Amino acid sequence: MRISLTKCGKRFNRDWIFRNFSFEFLPGHSYAITGPNGSGKSTLLQVVGGALIASEGRITYYSGEQEVNIDNAFRQIAIAAPYLEVIEEMTLVEFLDFHAQFKPFLKGVGIKETIAVTGLTAAANKQIRYFSSGMKQRVKLIQAIFSDVSCVLLDEPCTNLDAQGIEVYQRLIADYAGNRTIVVSSNDIQEYGFCKEVLKISDWK
Repeated sequence: MRISLTKCGKRFNRDWIFRNFSFEFLPGHSYAITGPNGSGKSTLLQVVGGALIASEGRITYYSGEQEVNIDNAFRQIAIAAPYLEVIEEMTLVEFLDFHAQFKPFLKGVGIKETIAVTGLTAAANKQIRYFSSGMKQRVKLIQAIFSDVSCVLLDEPCTNLDAQGIEVYQRLIADYAGNRTIVVSSNDIQEYGFCKEVLKISDWK
């Protein structure tokens, strides 16, 4: 997916988070949005993904050269973020099966495999409410990285992960990111070190 933003800005009340953001996210490329805590990285990422409406400017989504209606763009976008919740009353298998009905997993990758490569096999039939915060974060990474979409957005993807969890995340990126548009919002090099281009949110203040 190609995502084009032209003179985009977002404000809450009278405070502008960013302004005059013009950029094109290209298929098969990886990008990091960096900046201090509270600088607006997550807000920009949510605008890119269509979860928040820009206060000014224009955002356009393309599949090849065909423009995609913004109401349908979400079908090609997956996101993992600390503020997104999972359904804790479900077991891990039930939750991933439910998720796959809306966004199928990558071709040739089954639920059992996604659980295994993230080290959650022993918890496959446990309700998610009994998971640690790090285990829940691995679940969020599964539903984003393994979804068969052309754009993956990752907001502070290693939140609550220990050293082993960070290794799992980096391995998932290396093995499954594929030729997709990847955008990471982070100020931690462990999370975005693979990105080919780094955008500083402070450049659009």
